[in-house]
Amino acid sequence: MEVRFNGVSVAIEGVEIVHGVSLEAADGEVVGVLGPNGSGKSTLLRTLYRALKPRAGAVLVGDADVWAELSAREAARRTAAVTQHSEEDFRLSVLEVVLMGRTPHKSLFSATTAEDHAFARGALEQVGMAEAADRLYPTLSGGEQQRVVLARALCQQAKVLVLDEPTNHLDIAHQLEFLELVRRLDNTAVLVLHDLNLAATYCDRVFLLAQGRIVAAGPVTEVLTPELVRAVFGVCARLGTHPVTGAPQLSFSPLESDPLESQRSEDG
Repeated sequence: MEVRFNGVSVAIEGVEIVHGVSLEAADGEVVGVLGPNGSGKSTLLRTLYRALKPRAGAVLVGDADVWAELSAREAARRTAAVTQHSEEDFRLSVLEVVLMGRTPHKSLFSATTAEDHAFARGALEQVGMAEAADRLYPTLSGGEQQRVVLARALCQQAKVLVLDEPTNHLDIAHQLEFLELVRRLDNTAVLVLHDLNLAATYCDRVFLLAQGRIVAAGPVTEVLTPELVRAVFGVCARLGTHPVTGAPQLSFSPLESDPLESQRSEDG
């Protein structure tokens, strides 16, 4: 299912954080939203899963504006969110956590059905956590918990996944495992990532934000150029190729350690 942000602006307590942003993700595409801290990435994504209403513009999933045309329940049937890993202490089993994803498809006080259980167990199978169904959620590792949260989103049967720094507290093995899993899904996925090399490996296209505005969009090799990385992140970057995967790979250094930057300073 396609996702589109059309001229979206967002203000928090009277301060505009996002300014007229337009971006899109095609059906089945994995799109990364990148930028330094405070650039408006998470604020923008919160408008997609109805956590924060935009001041202006439209957010569309498929052919419908999630704020103007869909109820919260209808929107949740189209879009599911996976946010940063937290230490939230669900005193629930893994299966019970995943069954929470059925909420948009049920009426108030309706009982959990055999069909709900089938969806939940199928989602756990998809993320490789079927054998943990009866374990208590707090006893899992961080990486396992994130897979369970992803299973809950899949159990929601949403065609669009919104992933806001989903690997933020995971070690590198679990980061790769989680993003490999997202990459194999058929869902449209919109991700906020801090790690530019993870974005380069797993995203079809990326959008680069700075101070609440899109400054570049397209394939990684066109967006994460040395010039743009220097301008937006304030570091030197070299763009190469990963020796194993063949994906674009960036290496970084401080501005002051770059001979070219030193030459510019002398010339200036």
